[in-house]
Amino acid sequence: MAKHIFVTGGVASSLGKGLTAASLGRLLVARGLRVTMQKLDPYINVDPGTLNPYEHGEVFVTDDGGETDLDLGHYERFIDVSLTRDSNATTGSIYQKVLADERRGEYLGRTVQVIPHITDEIKERIRKLATSDVDVVITEVGGTVGDIEILPFLEAIRQMRLEVGRQNICYVHVTLVPFIGPSGEQKTKPTQHSVTELRSRGVQPDAIVLRSEGPIEDGLRNKISNLSDVELAGVVNAPDSSILYEIPMVLRSEGLDSFLLSILGLDDVEPDLAEWEAMLARINAPQAKVRIGIIGKYVTLPDAYLSVVEALRHAASYHGVEVDIEWIRSEEIEGLLAAGRLRHLDGMVIPGGFGSRGIEGKIAAAAYSRQNDIPCLGLCLGLQVMVVEFCRNELGLLGANSTEFDPNTLHPVIDLMHAQRGISDKGGTMRLGAYVARLAPRSRVAAMYGDTLVNERHRHRYEVNSTYRERMAEAGLQCSGLSPDGRLAEFIELDGHSFWVGTQAHPEFKSRPNRPAPLFCGLVGAALARAEGRNPQLLPATPAAGALGTEPPGIRPPD
Repeated sequence: MAKHIFVTGGVASSLGKGLTAASLGRLLVARGLRVTMQKLDPYINVDPGTLNPYEHGEVFVTDDGGETDLDLGHYERFIDVSLTRDSNATTGSIYQKVLADERRGEYLGRTVQVIPHITDEIKERIRKLATSDVDVVITEVGGTVGDIEILPFLEAIRQMRLEVGRQNICYVHVTLVPFIGPSGEQKTKPTQHSVTELRSRGVQPDAIVLRSEGPIEDGLRNKISNLSDVELAGVVNAPDSSILYEIPMVLRSEGLDSFLLSILGLDDVEPDLAEWEAMLARINAPQAKVRIGIIGKYVTLPDAYLSVVEALRHAASYHGVEVDIEWIRSEEIEGLLAAGRLRHLDGMVIPGGFGSRGIEGKIAAAAYSRQNDIPCLGLCLGLQVMVVEFCRNELGLLGANSTEFDPNTLHPVIDLMHAQRGISDKGGTMRLGAYVARLAPRSRVAAMYGDTLVNERHRHRYEVNSTYRERMAEAGLQCSGLSPDGRLAEFIELDGHSFWVGTQAHPEFKSRPNRPAPLFCGLVGAALARAEGRNPQLLPATPAAGALGTEPPGIRPPD
């Protein structure tokens, strides 16, 4: 039977429950345990797909096309397992399922209530992951203890203790120990109140992770242990860390993993963290620095581009350098260009997005990088604006645009494809999830991937208009990767440029700390070469994240 670890949070949001859960997962995987993870979100949206990035940060996409919470990105990066849409459940999706069952008569006319029907559906979502090939299911409960929205989830995980047995379950509570400047003290009262609230819902934590600015005193641990009825060994400290990937080592040094294994009755074998430690050594001892600009619409909230940032850091670690990220608002590009304030960049990323705001700025950035031989990687919308810019300025197609931004453009170089045109349901018109692409054998993208058959995850509804592909190729912009049927452009690259590459996909979603995404490796390598005044070498990352000779389970066929 699979064991269960539930991670809850108190006092304040954004304490790092997801990173705590992911770090525990890393420590268990390092012992050879088979781990999967899940996020339960209390908001009523069915999924985060329609949320503004300023509301909820990045939308993470799974291989099977699930639009999920960004914490699933942390989970995948730490435990190196590709999750599915089943690893994210929201209040909205749970109520949607229960109401659909009620309409079909599944409840035989009985009154549908939060208990047992909603809580039963929550438990069913948890049990669905506890398959025979999983040893431990780690479930993060979103929100903060005390929120009204979280109550059904707390009741469900309380009931799980009775259903799977006390020896198969444990609860970890992440809370805050603030430092009060005027008094010069760390305060335990918020933690006490948070644990009291959690216990009032019938959940007794087995362990408490104390988040703080700096290390806490042993006397505070003893106080919290006594007041919360948690063993002293289960009260651990996770002070702020500037490097996310150090958190597993912090929790390991505090003994949290060993303590939880003893509760669950699992063998506490020595974890194999050699590869992880080697990666941290590279991060902590960079040999150089590269400056990469992210040209985005949501740069005031870096979480909107979380996977892009992490993929850049993975690639930087691979090359043994530090990446200095500059956040550049796409609406401000033209003013920055006029002032000459982008010439110092070693490279740039034009990430994905939706809507017309800031598009002309992205197009201007693409032009500047092309004309000044600055390495540039375009992701999804980034590829599209690169195509628009090239068609306007190199092919002379005045007013070339995407029909997303100008439905009446004379040159729709980016357009809705196939039967998508005219569909109004925004949740049903996108290519979502993993799709295969075939790369041109002698292309630079094939060199970076080390293969000609790859798959990457997608989240978009507009495509390169195939009518213009031949003219683009004649002028030097090659569609170097296509869908297996040859209809859809998946990758582009510019002849004679140090690195001007775009992909219709989101390779950042599959990047791992020890297996960086090949395109990001290529970008950082080209940026490093520019910084050092030499020509880039486009060698494949080894092993290459995203390069697969065979299709993974659940991969979506080309549309």
